[in-house]
Amino acid sequence: MGQRFFRLELKATENAYVSVTAVPKADVLVSYADGVEVSVQDSDGNNCSPLDAEEARFGSSESPRPITATAARRVGPGEKSCTGAGTYYVLVERTRSSGTIRSATAREDWDLELHVASEPALRAGGGTTPPGAWDSASPVPPSGERTPREGGTSFNDARGLEKGVWGADIKPGETLFYRVPVDWGQQLSVSAELGSSSGGSGGGGVGTGATGAGPGRDRGYVSSALVTSLHNPVRAQVEDSDTAYDGKQKSSSLKPLPPVAYGNRFALTDEVAAMRFAGWYYVSVHLSPDVAEKFGDAPLDLTLRVDVEGSPRPGPAYAGTPRPEDDFGVSARDAEAAQRGDTAAAGTGNGGGDGGRDDKLMAVIAVGGIGTGVVLLGILGVWMLIARWRAGAAARF
Repeated sequence: MGQRFFRLELKATENAYVSVTAVPKADVLVSYADGVEVSVQDSDGNNCSPLDAEEARFGSSESPRPITATAARRVGPGEKSCTGAGTYYVLVERTRSSGTIRSATAREDWDLELHVASEPALRAGGGTTPPGAWDSASPVPPSGERTPREGGTSFNDARGLEKGVWGADIKPGETLFYRVPVDWGQQLSVSAELGSSSGGSGGGGVGTGATGAGPGRDRGYVSSALVTSLHNPVRAQVEDSDTAYDGKQKSSSLKPLPPVAYGNRFALTDEVAAMRFAGWYYVSVHLSPDVAEKFGDAPLDLTLRVDVEGSPRPGPAYAGTPRPEDDFGVSARDAEAAQRGDTAAAGTGNGGGDGGRDDKLMAVIAVGGIGTGVVLLGILGVWMLIARWRAGAAARF
């Protein structure tokens, strides 16, 4: 099991959120339980918020794609651990299926993408109860002609979207990233549709799925073919959905979500609690490489129907400034970036590039190699770090 440690210097009055995205190569074999785990710990090795230590798995699709885990150090009423200012540690662990040994794949290197953000405490104490009832009926997806918009390859170059119907080509094995600005009081809904295939089964000429062989036996059938995931501004997963594919057009919708509100964080259900911030929400869509084996490697039509309902409301009275500054709110500049389809790396809004802000990216130096089993990296004097380690001596996990 691979491990890496990162150091965080935290103040006593700020929530810190850390996300780690593992990016395996497209041709790597992964199993259901393979993944990555992250936690924030104090100097004694205790998890700051055990419920916020998260693991991400490739799951039933067993398809190599970017997966993200998040962890947090929280402050406020009811938080009894990790409450003071000082040095904290982020532990990132690579996990594998128990007892599974793959001579070629178990040692395969993954790229990592790390994001750190801090959210100030409220100026006043504030309550600890979630908002009341909200409309949980399934929304009606937007209709009309598709507007072409190709996706990015990661959070850091995710393409902006606003309310509407969007289209792109997606290849088997590919993951497309988009981002949508959602302000306080607004409600987001997303559905994804995959077009029909004109090709037969790539594995031997069998036609598309309706052959009567049944799911799992038909050579023109792929379970968990299309995986759609939603992540909030600190990249914590809100929810995901997947759908099978038999060569005919398929659709998949995320479950209804509440309006964005500070009080959502006190809800008992994870997907409601994750809708706790205003800002950029990230939509990723992954098409299983098994689709190429069954239907050929030609790209398929992808349609995203994005709806943002409700008028923006005033945000919470923070006692300080978030870092990165744009992470917990929506500005006029963000709305313009979504309309144009700007990428996060363009510096408009959070998630990449310095964009002229005071938050600077800092070089990170690994002490030791992957062969040591534990690598210590320092995050010194910065609140945001977006670092992607590629092939190289200190680039592997």
